[in-house]
Amino acid sequence: MAIKRGVHRNRGGGGSRFPIVALVLILVLVPMVFFIGRGIYSNNSIDQNDSLSSVSEQDVDWRTKLALQHVKFLFSKEVIDVIKANTDDLGPLSLESFRKNNYSASWKLSGQENVIDIDSGSSEISANNNQENMKAKQENSLNVYKTHPLDVQAYVNLNYAYVILIAADHSPFVDTPTSLARRQLREKRREKRAADLMKQDDNVSLMLENAAIERSKSVDSAVLGKYSIWRKETDNENVDSTVRLMRDQIIMARVYVSIANMKNKTNMAHELQNRIKESQRALGDATTDTDLNHSAPEKIKAMGQLLSKARDQLYDCKLVTGKLRAMLQSADEQVRSLKKQSTFLSQLAAKTIPNGIHCLSMRLTIEYYLLPLEKRKFPRSENLENPSLYHYALFSDNVLAASVVVNSTIMNAKEPEKHVFHLVSDKLNFGAMNMWFLLNPPGKATIHVENVDEFKWLNSSYCPVLRQLESAAMKEFYFKADHHTTLSAGSSNLKYRNPKYLSMLNHLRFYLPQVYPKLNKILFLDDDIVVQKDLTGLWKVDLRGKVNGAVETCGESFHRFDKYLNFSNPHIARNFDPNACGWAYGMNVFDLKQWKKWDITGIYHKWQNMNEDRVLWKLGTLPPGLMTFYGLTHPLDKSWHVLGLGYNPSIDKSDIENAAVIHYNGNMKPWLELAMTRYRSYWVKYIKFDHPYIRGCKLGE
Repeated sequence: MAIKRGVHRNRGGGGSRFPIVALVLILVLVPMVFFIGRGIYSNNSIDQNDSLSSVSEQDVDWRTKLALQHVKFLFSKEVIDVIKANTDDLGPLSLESFRKNNYSASWKLSGQENVIDIDSGSSEISANNNQENMKAKQENSLNVYKTHPLDVQAYVNLNYAYVILIAADHSPFVDTPTSLARRQLREKRREKRAADLMKQDDNVSLMLENAAIERSKSVDSAVLGKYSIWRKETDNENVDSTVRLMRDQIIMARVYVSIANMKNKTNMAHELQNRIKESQRALGDATTDTDLNHSAPEKIKAMGQLLSKARDQLYDCKLVTGKLRAMLQSADEQVRSLKKQSTFLSQLAAKTIPNGIHCLSMRLTIEYYLLPLEKRKFPRSENLENPSLYHYALFSDNVLAASVVVNSTIMNAKEPEKHVFHLVSDKLNFGAMNMWFLLNPPGKATIHVENVDEFKWLNSSYCPVLRQLESAAMKEFYFKADHHTTLSAGSSNLKYRNPKYLSMLNHLRFYLPQVYPKLNKILFLDDDIVVQKDLTGLWKVDLRGKVNGAVETCGESFHRFDKYLNFSNPHIARNFDPNACGWAYGMNVFDLKQWKKWDITGIYHKWQNMNEDRVLWKLGTLPPGLMTFYGLTHPLDKSWHVLGLGYNPSIDKSDIENAAVIHYNGNMKPWLELAMTRYRSYWVKYIKFDHPYIRGCKLGE
């Protein structure tokens, strides 16, 4: 049932007329005025002693307060006072009274009247009791509008605020058992999620700590102490500043000693000499301040006082400048001499064979020639000429180095039974090479050792380089003392006086089809390499009709043809590009079919004959290789072959570990004492140090 409440307009001619819309809005907004009157200017709007309400001032919902704050600015104080006076007697609208009267918040605007629908079977009770009061309040509100008129927009805003207040006032002030249980359940879920997050954070922190500990284990503590970037406060940028100060004082003292002797100041010269000796003893072999003797500060102070005294007595700008210049020239001469000596000694060390390797070769040779002939043969000889297998060519006179190449290749091969190794050595090491691999066969792989001196076709009438090596001019070049074989020789000359250039093992790489006539493709390996990955993928590389597959070594201006060849010679300048990119010997794939087609050996012979007097290139096999395979070399991916471990101390560790083959080209071979320590571990891990011959020759020491 619907109860309709109407607002009677003043039909007399003397009163003011209101717009219909304004009247409708008044009827909508009047019920909210008791909220405003009780909530804005009164702090005691709720009677704490009222028996009809159990709601205290603290129980007023936050929504009501928020709504009152937003509508307070719409009315003046006079309007609020009138509203307050008409609503003070109504008391609070509690949840219980709302439930009893079953109010509906549904308002319907229709024409000039407001219709309130009450969806309750007992709506007559609530409506009749309040009908008269509501009419009176509406008329009072109308009088307020007459006295303090507001625009229509203000009433629209007020209507919106009233809806907010109704929703807020109808919300429950107390928790029911059901809502309280739900709230407690939500709190438990929040606590559980917080605990899980805390536990997860602890696990992540533990993982990060463990990772940091593992990383710290791989850091060199010696380097860390000096180059730490996260502890700069403990790192002295000038760790040798005191050492350099003492050296400078000694230099100046020597200058003043010379000047004092010139001016017959013998006492001053004698005193300076004594101070120089004391400073030198305190300095010793120190290279950093931490290495200095504890008496160094006293010596520095005493020397400084004496130098100040000498400057007052002896200083002459011209004399001091001349003495310093003379000392600089003398030091420069000493540096050059030491560089020559260092180069000579390094070249000499590179030529030598360590005692351990010589011992191993001799013991193996003796054992080999004590074997019966029937026990000197290797198994699976039928695989040596099978072109469907993976064939390797290795020419070496170093038993230990050759064993590392074979072991590393087999250990990293996916199908070792398909790999065939063709080893060629010289007469001196032929027995040792055979005996080593008879005692230590490479698993299921096939191996065969040959003696280069037994190749009867390789003679001086066929091979130009062999004829040149046997010539008197070459012997004089190598063995005569007046041709720079002493310390006075330059580094470039000393480099090419290595005995390996006199061996045909070094030049045999240009005769592969003659050595292995029934093979189609072969992988050439130097004896100073280590294999770290399976190499069978190299046989699948398409060389695109080229003969040689190799890794290029040139950068912007490094290892190009002009580095190796003499472009002042017209034959070189006419046939080659000086900026052509060089490539590396040491790991090369050779297509022997294309080799025969292009007559590579004939091309090599032509250039070798033209270099009889060494006018096209110096000794070595790389320059003639660059010329012979010019335009016939296919570049391989650089990850197949990383070079420089025998001379370059700054190769990136990741490049080494990702490479299929690493190459110790240079003088610092891994079996020599002058090898670089940081690279040696990649080589020694393929040596069987528990082998009785290795232990007997003390190669593990």
